[in-house]
Amino acid sequence: MNYEIVNLEEKIVVGLTARTGNNDPDIQKIVGGLWQDFMGNGISASLKNKANPYCVGLYTNYNFEEVTYDVTVGAEVSQNENTELSFKIIPAGKYAKFNIKGDVVIDVTNAWNEIWEMPLERTYTADFEEYLSNENGVADINIYIALK
Repeated sequence: MNYEIVNLEEKIVVGLTARTGNNDPDIQKIVGGLWQDFMGNGISASLKNKANPYCVGLYTNYNFEEVTYDVTVGAEVSQNENTELSFKIIPAGKYAKFNIKGDVVIDVTNAWNEIWEMPLERTYTADFEEYLSNENGVADINIYIALK
């Protein structure tokens, strides 16, 4: 799978957060529930200071003993005035950027399966998906992996 190396500035993300992991039998239900609540309950539309129109799926606080991490479904903001939501920082730094076009569940899951198998020098500080568009069931998504 092809990717490019990019340098990103720090980003602020606000949204809904849950703890899960790749071995959690309820992972799809948990992550899907976050997306449903964020998009379906008007949270996305009511965010203050949105930096862009994109939604973000953010993965932080990796624990390799338990094989768990925090998942935040949200959006980038220029400053946080959304105090009722989770607040996360995507650190500035070097990232591998993968562009995925396709189904938001099937193709994103397949991309992550490939990424987990790649010999990337990851920092595991903050990895995220940026959902750019979704027309007629075909989405344009960037996946960013934090690198050393």
